[in-house]
Amino acid sequence: MSELITTHSISATAKKISVGTRRNPFSGLVSVMIKEFIHIRRDPATFFFVIVIPMIQMLIMGFGVNANVRNIPTVVYDASNTQESRHLLDRFVNSDDFRIVNYVTSEAEMNQAIVAGKAQVAIKIPPDYARILLSGETANVLVLVDGSDAMVASEASNVANSIAIRESADRLLMKSNGKLSLPVEARRKLLFNPDSRSPNFMLPGLIALLMQMQIVTLAALAIIREREKGTLEQMFMTPVTPLGLMLGKMIPYFVVAFIVMAFTLTMSVVVFDVPIVGSLPLLILLTIPFVLTIIGIGLLVSLRASSPAAAIQAAIGTILPSIYLSGYIFPVHTMPVFFQWVSQFLPVTWMIQVMRGVILRGAGFEELYRNALVMTAMGVTLIVISVMRFKKRVG
Repeated sequence: MSELITTHSISATAKKISVGTRRNPFSGLVSVMIKEFIHIRRDPATFFFVIVIPMIQMLIMGFGVNANVRNIPTVVYDASNTQESRHLLDRFVNSDDFRIVNYVTSEAEMNQAIVAGKAQVAIKIPPDYARILLSGETANVLVLVDGSDAMVASEASNVANSIAIRESADRLLMKSNGKLSLPVEARRKLLFNPDSRSPNFMLPGLIALLMQMQIVTLAALAIIREREKGTLEQMFMTPVTPLGLMLGKMIPYFVVAFIVMAFTLTMSVVVFDVPIVGSLPLLILLTIPFVLTIIGIGLLVSLRASSPAAAIQAAIGTILPSIYLSGYIFPVHTMPVFFQWVSQFLPVTWMIQVMRGVILRGAGFEELYRNALVMTAMGVTLIVISVMRFKKRVG
């Protein structure tokens, strides 16, 4: 009997010891969690992308993006030049939707201003406008709207019609002959995208954004991948120079960029029926400085990042400002002045103008050479900075 009690006691004690020494499935959780918090606090890049980037995006969305179209650049051909025509133009200006940027003296100048992208609306008042009004007939005012920007086209068309209706209503009240015909009629005409098709507006800009997204990401991994594998030091055991290494890494991305452009452009034409009105060789020529610029951005990211993950995060961080501040979705002229200024430093801003100018408006080099000069200056500057930083790093 005593032996049975002793055996039971030993068994119970052994069971307690076994349970007490069994590993806790959550063992180490707190220690690892604390270590990760310390790592995040000590890593400025991680802190920047986790905290600062979302804040910047919120600021851009809150202050920089404005879906209300205002101050549309407008050219005027006032062939009447009378008190009645000036009164009508005052209505356009006072609506705050139109901003007259130039007065022209011919239809050719009026059309050229829209083709060149200097204006998005053109108003032509006929020479006999005042006489027609006094005779009680309907005066036709021609309003040309750049249909390559769907948002602006819709707003401009609606407001122009509203202004014509208000002008007509005011004059009907002043008339005493009892006629019911409208004194003023705005004849709307959409140029370049008469059907207001969204693909015609969205896809040319999307091509530039896709090129930037792909090439910046790939170029951002160019140097850091070699550094992680240890092959960067091996390269410098050979006669290769820093400049030769940088150029050797740039050229393949040039090829990749134009492959991306060829596929997306072909898809736009074949699948979405987007017409290429202008010169395709000119578009390719004007794309070269843009590709040079985005490769320079990618190389700078590669030299600054400490890991492939950080490089990819930085590359993604360049995309959102390019979407919201480049004029791809929201017109630049509707943004506050500060964000308009920031948009001029985004290469994709200039490239989207080139894409829409050549593909939709048939613009030539004389209208877009300024874009090419700006992007070339950006690209050369970024490549030179990348080479200098790379030499300093390996020196």
